[in-house]
Amino acid sequence: MRTIKAAVGGAFLLACLGLAGCAPSPELPRAAIPLRNPTAPVASQANATLERLQGRWVVVQGAGLTPGAALAFDGDRVTIDGAALPVRDLSNGRFGIAGDELWVHWLDADDRTAAIGDPGGARVWIMDRTGAPRERLDAAREILDWYGYDLGRLAGG
Repeated sequence: MRTIKAAVGGAFLLACLGLAGCAPSPELPRAAIPLRNPTAPVASQANATLERLQGRWVVVQGAGLTPGAALAFDGDRVTIDGAALPVRDLSNGRFGIAGDELWVHWLDADDRTAAIGDPGGARVWIMDRTGAPRERLDAAREILDWYGYDLGRLAGG
């Protein structure tokens, strides 16, 4: 009887460990309805590099990422509210984060404020190093509006 219980218990433990190993890796949240008009022009800022994004940021407005969310770019990882995701530079202001392609639509000259979005409209956000971008927020919003994002759907705005 003990042998049967031990075998069943061992099988259950192995099944649990197997399921834990299959747990999905963290993903970026996405909007249920696209946030961008697909007929609007869209571009990335070619000189926006992963090196320029290194360090800590705070989301000030967004859809897909909540205002107040903390981001930290560190090497080939970005941590978003505690969840570490792989990031790679695809060049020309375009990045792969957790399997999704995101574009830097605007990054100010001093690397203090950035507008980042999914050109397909799944998510968009404005982040700032201090959380208080002042006039740079207006510039970021103008760019996102030009690229067809629905600014009325940004939380924090």
